[in-house]
Amino acid sequence: MIMRPGQQLLLPANPLFIWFSLLAALVVNVLPLGRLAWQPDVLALVVVFWSVHQPQRVGIGAAFVFGLFMDVHQAALLGQHALAYAALSFFAITIHRRLLWFSVPSQALQVLPLFVAAHAIELALRMISGGSFPGLGILLAPVIESLLWPIVSIILLAPQRRAPDPDENRPI
Repeated sequence: MIMRPGQQLLLPANPLFIWFSLLAALVVNVLPLGRLAWQPDVLALVVVFWSVHQPQRVGIGAAFVFGLFMDVHQAALLGQHALAYAALSFFAITIHRRLLWFSVPSQALQVLPLFVAAHAIELALRMISGGSFPGLGILLAPVIESLLWPIVSIILLAPQRRAPDPDENRPI
């Protein structure tokens, strides 16, 4: 793949780091902080990030399994989060080549519709199954998740960054 001018060459992602970050995001989601409608879904954010950057390692199956974990934890309709996460992962993998050509702030705008769609899927399933409407605060969650995209990108790509100054031991 041809790189954009000024784009930094990254080391391969360590699979242990990928799965550790997914498990850490799951732990953040299951912390007993209380579930508010505007609260961002950190696990969905990390699933989308790794589906974009490592689609061979984190795919629709992994997203579905993490969604089932969230369904069990929140005592939600079984498959509600799983369907939303699987759809998120599918659409993230679909746009991952195009998305990586944009700068990180532009990527945040590009993934906003994905997060809106995921929350719409969860809300539709909740309403169909007889749940109550959580309020208009649910509209803030996808916006907050897309605003967190640059921060998550910096944190999760940090172990892959190469040293910027070459010397005789690091020619690239």
